[in-house]
Amino acid sequence: MLGLLAALSAAIAVMAGAFGAHGASSPQAAEWLKTGGMYQLIHAVAALAVMGTARGPAALFLAGGAIFAVTLYVMAIGGPRWLGAVTPIGGTLLIVGWLWAAWIYWRN
Repeated sequence: MLGLLAALSAAIAVMAGAFGAHGASSPQAAEWLKTGGMYQLIHAVAALAVMGTARGPAALFLAGGAIFAVTLYVMAIGGPRWLGAVTPIGGTLLIVGWLWAAWIYWRN
């Protein structure tokens, strides 16, 4: 299931990046789409890379990437700016996922 979610996450990230490059309504919207897409894509690939040995961190990469990116995507299409206060929750999950992965690999 993690592999499926990671692949779908990567596809969404590419679509967001493409929309940011070709259809965004403002430079700020384009930047949010670019940033969200980059973080989501990197963490989808990271989840695929570690899911065999570090399933917990892989799940955090997907959850954190989704929260981080989706809040930016929603703001880019005109959603409320207060979502910017939620974005760091996703970033925190990403950091925790990386630290957890480091701990797992250090122990092994």
